[in-house]
Amino acid sequence: MTGKPRGSSGLPVQGFVLVPEVIKPSLTIAGTLLPMEETEIHPEVSGRVVMLSIKEGNYVSRGTVLAKLFDGDLRAQLDKLKVQLQVAEKTEQRHSDLLKIGGISQQDYDLSLLNVSGLKADIAVLETAIEKTVIRAPFNGRLGFKNISIGAYITPQTILTTIRQNELLKLEFSVPEKYSKKVVIGNKVRFTTEANEGSIEGTIMSTESGINETTRNLDVHAVVRNPSEKLKAGGFANVIFQLGEEDRAVMVPSQAIIPGARDKQVIVYKGGKAVFRVVETGVRDREKIEITKGLSLGDTVITTGLLSIKEGNPITISSFLKEGEN
Repeated sequence: MTGKPRGSSGLPVQGFVLVPEVIKPSLTIAGTLLPMEETEIHPEVSGRVVMLSIKEGNYVSRGTVLAKLFDGDLRAQLDKLKVQLQVAEKTEQRHSDLLKIGGISQQDYDLSLLNVSGLKADIAVLETAIEKTVIRAPFNGRLGFKNISIGAYITPQTILTTIRQNELLKLEFSVPEKYSKKVVIGNKVRFTTEANEGSIEGTIMSTESGINETTRNLDVHAVVRNPSEKLKAGGFANVIFQLGEEDRAVMVPSQAIIPGARDKQVIVYKGGKAVFRVVETGVRDREKIEITKGLSLGDTVITTGLLSIKEGNPITISSFLKEGEN
């Protein structure tokens, strides 16, 4: 911007008049791509592996049998209980008929009925134990490395393999506390990776319940569709987080900011004198920084000679910084 020099005495400096500017601020944030679901596959019980169908890197559907443990002893016990149940049910039926005609007491019949119920419960327990010898995929996903071989004796601590859901990914990143109100569930974010050309879209699906006390950031998760699995879980991402649009933004040249230990200041031209103002800053681009508090549109800030100026010094605006200069 151009204008006539102000004042006739004092240190000659360059000024910049604040006018409303339209900006579409964004943050570039480091993020990480994570699988939507990921878990280690463990058996629920100990036993010897008699069947193994873990093919490394293969996609499997939920419920697919990955391994089978020896269950011969359990099935023998189950067969025995089923025979006992048949006998017990026949006995219970005879006692029921005798009870109707007064041939036995109610207590004798109740004991035979209790025996049937107990055998059925024992059968249910054994069937559950047999089912636990079958190890299935907990969800749709891609298998990792196989860590065991057929014939191995395994325990619940043994890791058979891992499974990841890669057709959907989570993009994890953190937004500084002062921008946390800009995070809206359902809004879109874009990001780039080193392994893929162009930007990719994700949708914000959740945030942490509060600000991280250590980093003072809000942790965010976005869901990313990855049907072709061109994106790899664990990869680094540059997240471009849009902060909306501001049509009356207050922007100052970067060189006008005086950084301090506790705050930031700018020097404002007021009535021929230098006035120091404490300011709060927002987003920045290559040349300017947004001022969110401390300045008003129409103010003239000083961009040169900052180290030579003290509070209240007389100054003269010898020229105005033009748009695009630095």
